[in-house]
Amino acid sequence: MDYDPMVMDDAEALGPVVKISQADSVRVKYELSNADLSFANSLRRVMLAEIPTIAIDLVEIEENSSVLADEFISHRLGLIPLNAEGIDSLLYARDCDCDGCCEHCSVRLTLHAKCTGEENMHVFARDLVPTGDRINQVLGTPIVSDAEGLGPLILKLRPGQEIKLECIAKKGIAKEHAKWAPSAAIGFEYDPHNKLRHTDYWYESDPKAEWPPSEYAAWEEPPQEGEPFDYDAVPNRFYFNVESAGALPPDVIVSEGIKVIQQKLAGLIHELAEEGGDGMNGDYNGPRSPEYGTGADGFGGYTTPFGNAGNQSSWGGAGGTTPYGTTPYGAGQSSWS
Repeated sequence: MDYDPMVMDDAEALGPVVKISQADSVRVKYELSNADLSFANSLRRVMLAEIPTIAIDLVEIEENSSVLADEFISHRLGLIPLNAEGIDSLLYARDCDCDGCCEHCSVRLTLHAKCTGEENMHVFARDLVPTGDRINQVLGTPIVSDAEGLGPLILKLRPGQEIKLECIAKKGIAKEHAKWAPSAAIGFEYDPHNKLRHTDYWYESDPKAEWPPSEYAAWEEPPQEGEPFDYDAVPNRFYFNVESAGALPPDVIVSEGIKVIQQKLAGLIHELAEEGGDGMNGDYNGPRSPEYGTGADGFGGYTTPFGNAGNQSSWGGAGGTTPYGTTPYGAGQSSWS
């Protein structure tokens, strides 16, 4: 992935402006300008914790004669990065109609290794094999980026030891668990010359000598000697360094982060506009019961399966009428009416 440094002109008309200074398969560095601090920090937080990826969430161990406990191996498996290409087509397990897991909400991987030689055997991420149907041929495949093509080390086996297990990988976000984090680290910086004095440097004798300038100091003008402090100044240029953990390319992490923010803002605008609508929920189209209001469940939304209104029972009559006669609680006058 090769990018030339680029910048969009007419910043005032277009809003936030992004200038990419470096990009490769591992990291992307860019400058976000014409935006405020709250927006820049929101983007940073979203890229860290709210972009969906896929990770091993359930491990079923059939045979383990290694020196490592089952729980220890399961934890290591959960931290192996898996390819998340096409993750938008994968359902969250909580939104799927299946009983446990299926090809629409999960990816199955198997691992079976036995040391039959006289030397210790190393088991790597490449030994995890996706099985069954998948949305595409790369989703859930372990990320192998080292020169040897091995991937992260899972465990070692002595002669005669064996490991056999099945993994189920599911969709999630890093707010639920760090194993779903798309980024290994995100560098975030603004005001490299500390003109705004948001940073209080600790030093012994000379702060300039003990705190060398960052690589972005050359991008902004340094403060002039004797320049008065501007109490109304606010930061409007922010520098990001996004490093991918492997599940998603770094440029996709940035674009998906912007997409998540757009979805959050759209939901907020919808809720605010809904206050002027009819009814408590208006035209709400968010998460609901799968067959809510469609009639497919036989209830037809708010109505009961007996087609009656409110306090009327399936036995005929209203309120106090039962199959055994009228109760002493009245002739149908409900306390709700």
